Amino acid sequence: MPAANPLQGYHVGMEDSITLRFLAAPGDVAADGTTVQAGRVLEWIDKAGYACAVGYSGGYCVTAYVGNVHFTRPIRNGDLIEVKARIAHTGRSSMQVVITVDAADVRSRQFKPAMDCILVFVAVDEDGRPRSVPAWTPTDEASERLARGIAGRVEARREIRDIMRAQEYTDAGTTPAERFRFLAAPGDVNWGGNAHGGIVMRWIDEVARACAMGWCGADAVAVYSGGIHFLSPIHIGDLVDLSARMIHTGPHSMHIAVHVRARDPRGGEWRDTAQCMTVFVTRNQDGHAAEVPQLALRTDEDRRLDAHALDLVRRRAALPALEFDVERTY
Repeated sequence: MPAANPLQGYHVGMEDSITLRFLAAPGDVAADGTTVQAGRVLEWIDKAGYACAVGYSGGYCVTAYVGNVHFTRPIRNGDLIEVKARIAHTGRSSMQVVITVDAADVRSRQFKPAMDCILVFVAVDEDGRPRSVPAWTPTDEASERLARGIAGRVEARREIRDIMRAQEYTDAGTTPAERFRFLAAPGDVNWGGNAHGGIVMRWIDEVARACAMGWCGADAVAVYSGGIHFLSPIHIGDLVDLSARMIHTGPHSMHIAVHVRARDPRGGEWRDTAQCMTVFVTRNQDGHAAEVPQLALRTDEDRRLDAHALDLVRRRAALPALEFDVERTY
């Protein structure tokens, strides 16, 4: 049974945006000790997106998809962070939420874009079934352009999801891989009794980063994540299995496919819970992306998955462009 919904009966006037502002803390930083880990930023966007979705729909929601995640600049310990979430498109029960993350040195007082992405939430009732949400209408030319761009991505996103799910990953693959297994803990729970979408995204980032670091022999940072489809919930106490495999390398990039499964540790079948494609780089002393070792494609599966990664790059490059905020002072 899902946990009681604390939003039941609470009406918030269909607010369609929210802004969170806080300082990046020492506990947010990566192994380099100075920049915030991508997994932590993914948790921030899920929290902001969730707050925006429930504020608009007036009830419990679940994360269905996260895509177009571009990390455009490092966020440093002590930066002032502003996470903006706003509704940009609605379906019968779904809400597409645009998220931007900006960071500012508190001394310069100038926010600079650090990340942007799209999240899709589905409104559900107390039994976990989809429920309808109010239709959202753009209020100005900028929001109308953004809504058109997002609407133009819906069908392509479904195609990418199906293409990713159709790929087979077997022992015939020889490229670098990493695997994590653990139990989903009570601290990972959301109001529905399942693991937070943001927590799952942090797990995805961690296993992919371990795979990238093992290959390049240096620290690695995420610059893009896409196709994060949440296929089924992870229950507290489930045995969680995350597998990451590097399937393509560019001159400066490592493309890693991640799959998440879960099951009751006492037995039962594994169920697919999430999938993702993420891109990592390693940086040189000047902070620029450094060259990485190139994969040797030894088997048919290696070559097929390499072609799959390149196909995803081409498909995403053809998607309608989205316009986000620019630098500003506060």
